[in-house]
Amino acid sequence: MTWLADEDDLAQCVGCGLCLPHCPTWRVTGEESLSPRGRIAAMRQVQHEGAPVDVRFGEIVDTCIQCRGCEPACPSAVPFGSLMESTRAAIAADERPVPRWLRGGLSMLAHPRLLRAGTSLLAVAQRLHLVPARIPVPDHLPVRPVSLVATGDDVWFHTGCVMDAWQRDVHAAGLRVLAAAGVGARLPGPGAACCGALHTHAGLAEDARVLARRTMAAFPGDAPIVVDSAGCGAAMQEYGHLLGTEAAEDFSARVVDVHLFLAEHADALPDGEHLGSVAVQDPCHLRHVQRAERGVRALLGRYADLVELDDEGLCCGAGGSYSVLQPELSGHVRARKLASIERSGTRMVASANPGCMLQLSGRGFVVEHPLTLVDRAIARGRVDG
Repeated sequence: MTWLADEDDLAQCVGCGLCLPHCPTWRVTGEESLSPRGRIAAMRQVQHEGAPVDVRFGEIVDTCIQCRGCEPACPSAVPFGSLMESTRAAIAADERPVPRWLRGGLSMLAHPRLLRAGTSLLAVAQRLHLVPARIPVPDHLPVRPVSLVATGDDVWFHTGCVMDAWQRDVHAAGLRVLAAAGVGARLPGPGAACCGALHTHAGLAEDARVLARRTMAAFPGDAPIVVDSAGCGAAMQEYGHLLGTEAAEDFSARVVDVHLFLAEHADALPDGEHLGSVAVQDPCHLRHVQRAERGVRALLGRYADLVELDDEGLCCGAGGSYSVLQPELSGHVRARKLASIERSGTRMVASANPGCMLQLSGRGFVVEHPLTLVDRAIARGRVDG
């Protein structure tokens, strides 16, 4: 196998075990091999001792959600996300190709018209009760998505692929909240249809690089690029690592989570209706990768009483396509998150990532994006005023 793991990164882990409580798969299974240090040990055995890339090694790698909750907890600053991405890319290239159905599904994400057409057909089938409950889609897919209209040129507003097709109402809410803060937003062309985050997770590194370059070209200039999907924002902030160029580093420096951006403009936002108690679920790539979870609290806290969960930011089990590829383990991880929400005593949950929203919806809680909640509070406040 053509190994791509960086030796220095691989050597950084000292095996202290401080990562274990922050790993959702270790918390569920108790298996050392399904922990960050266990996975690194397996990588070392393959790279240094010639251990086979067999079914067991594949299980060790595939069962990682890539939540990266271990990284903030690591005193040695092991770049576990990078190690996992390079390992999956090496396996996909030399040992075990990505399944055709998954590769085909991911290839659709770069074609907005095809994705929207497929979404419309799926929405019709959903209304005819022809979509099995096990398929992870929103409860009310749009037959025809709402139109998005640029409001200015202060910032770029990233729209992406699945979220744009399935949850464009969140984008519309984000544009309205930005406008309420006096910030005008531009919309990119079709080149920014997909950021490549899911391709990176699947080990399709070259496909991810192609999409990253297209995305960069779709946002010319030096205006900030605000992103309302935690996974997309994290991926775009790591283009410098993915592409290894100064231009990519410069681009990544422009990418900012929309909540963090709006928190800096919070004084310009109008008052609104109080939303009551809202539990905040931190998407892993917002909390552990972007380290931007404070933006959601600063923004949403103006309009709601925020309730913190007691599980220390553990993953919900969505992980992009993880819930489809590893349904049993994903379900156990989700159950722990739902139990934490139940203990919070509130039925309203805010989550800033489409995958997390899908993972937690339909479980007895109302799960909404923070931008949707803030937009509603502002609109109702204007009516009441």
